[in-house]
Amino acid sequence: MSETTHDGGAIAMSAPPSPDDGLSSTELAAKYGLSVSGARPGLAEYIRKLWGRRHFILAFSQAKLTAQYSQAKLGQLWQVATPLLNAFVYFLIFGLILNAGRGMEIKVYIPFLVTGVFVFAFTQTSVMAGVKSISGNLGLVRALHFPRASLPISFALQQLQQLLFSMIVLLAVVVAFGSLPGLSWLLVLPVLALQFVFNTGLALIMARLGSKTPDLAQLMPFIMRTWMYASGVMFSIPLILADKPNVPSWIVDVLQYNPAAIYMDLIRFALIDDYGSSNLPQHVWAAGLAWSLLVGIAGFVYFWKAEERYGRG
Repeated sequence: MSETTHDGGAIAMSAPPSPDDGLSSTELAAKYGLSVSGARPGLAEYIRKLWGRRHFILAFSQAKLTAQYSQAKLGQLWQVATPLLNAFVYFLIFGLILNAGRGMEIKVYIPFLVTGVFVFAFTQTSVMAGVKSISGNLGLVRALHFPRASLPISFALQQLQQLLFSMIVLLAVVVAFGSLPGLSWLLVLPVLALQFVFNTGLALIMARLGSKTPDLAQLMPFIMRTWMYASGVMFSIPLILADKPNVPSWIVDVLQYNPAAIYMDLIRFALIDDYGSSNLPQHVWAAGLAWSLLVGIAGFVYFWKAEERYGRG
C-alpha cells in the first residue's frame, strides 16, 4: 500500500498492482482452472464422464420402461402383445393372402415372421426414441449438466430390455413350431450385442438431427415402414426375388446386406432349425460387425460434436 499527498494535506491510499494485471482472459482461466460453461469436452474426457453416468443411464432406461405402459390395464404385457399382434396381421396379409412365405413350410414361416417382427421392432423403436430423446427432454437437458449422449443411449438400452423380455415369447413360438433349443441359440447373444451398438449409433445420429428438426419425428414412421418392407421382415429376400429374372443382382445384394436384414437373418439362423446358412449372404458376420462398428462409432462422434448446442435456442 502506498501513500500519495495531495494539495490540502489529504493523504490517498492506492492499491498495489495486482499479480493478474496484464493477463488475458484465456490466461486467467488457465491460471485459476476455469472453463467455459457447457463447453464440449474432449472425446476421451467425454467418454470418461459418460461412463461415470452409467448408473443414471441404466436407472433412467428402467424408469422409462416401467412408465411406458403404466396407464394401460395390461401394463407390461403390451411389450409382448404389440409385436405379436403385428406379426398376426402380417401373417394374415402377407402369409395367407399374398403368399409371401412361398418356398418355406408353415412351421418355418411363422417363426421366421415373428422373429423378423420382433428384431426389426428393436431397431425401429430405438430410432424413434432417439429422434425425441433430446427434443422431448429439454427440461432435463437445460436443468442439469451431464453428457447429453446419456439420453439416446438410455433409450436404446430401454428397447434392448424390452426385446429381452419379449424374447421369452419368441423362443416359445420357435419351440412350438418344432425348433428345439441347441448350441446355435447362443449365437443370439453376439447378434443382439452387434445390433444394440448399431441401434445406439443410429439413435445418436437421429437425436442430433431431431434436436434441431422436431418435425423429423413425424417423417420417421414413413421412413421406417419403407425400411421394414425392404428388409425382408415378412418374406425371404432371395426366395421372393428368385422368380424375377429382370431384377438386377445388385438390388438383391443391397437388400440382403442392409443391416436390419442381416441381424434378422442371423437370429433366424440361430433359432430356426430349417433356416440354414444357404439363406444368408456371404460374409454375413463380417457385414454385421462392420455395420455395428461403423454406425456405432460414427454416430457417437457425430453426436458429441454438437454437445454444447443441445438445449440452446
